[in-house]
Amino acid sequence: MVPFGRKQSMPSKHKEEEPWLARSLKPENFLPGLLIGFLMGLFFDLSASRASYHPKPKSPYRTNKRGPGAEAVSSSPAGLGEELKMVLVVRQDLKMSVGKIASQCAHAATGLYVDLLQSHRSLLRAWEQYGQAKIVLSCKNQQEMNKLKEIADRCGLPTFIVADAGRTQVLAGSRTVLAIGPGRKADIDSVTGKLRLL
Repeated sequence: MVPFGRKQSMPSKHKEEEPWLARSLKPENFLPGLLIGFLMGLFFDLSASRASYHPKPKSPYRTNKRGPGAEAVSSSPAGLGEELKMVLVVRQDLKMSVGKIASQCAHAATGLYVDLLQSHRSLLRAWEQYGQAKIVLSCKNQQEMNKLKEIADRCGLPTFIVADAGRTQVLAGSRTVLAIGPGRKADIDSVTGKLRLL
């Protein structure tokens, strides 16, 4: 038995010290280091996104500039706490093929996503946590699409309209798909609730 405070002497056999890389790759050293690194990366990523998010006082969704008297329907994207969705409204009067519609919907969803990536990252993350719901609806013509965009803008929802390049089935500059959202289901439904599924 060794008295308290005295160190036990090491055996006289001199072990060669392992190189630092070999020591750090042992499971007892590697796994805690990996976990600490992951947690630090997660912490810094979340804190960076919070620091870059500056909500606008009147609307958590706004991407288009509006007049000073515009009111927002929703409070804060970070505190939504309910299901979020995006709708893609396709014009039926253009008689696009199924493949063309799919391509235009992809343009609308990615276009809106890119617009929101810098300004509303927390809204996008919340939408991603709810599974990135996208609903495809139809409208009759350009006039109906314009009315839907105006209503969505008044509600403070993000919007994006695809203007086709005109290389295949429709004329150049034709507005083919309107993307609205992501936003709270109730907010989106107040704008598009009467439209039919495509």
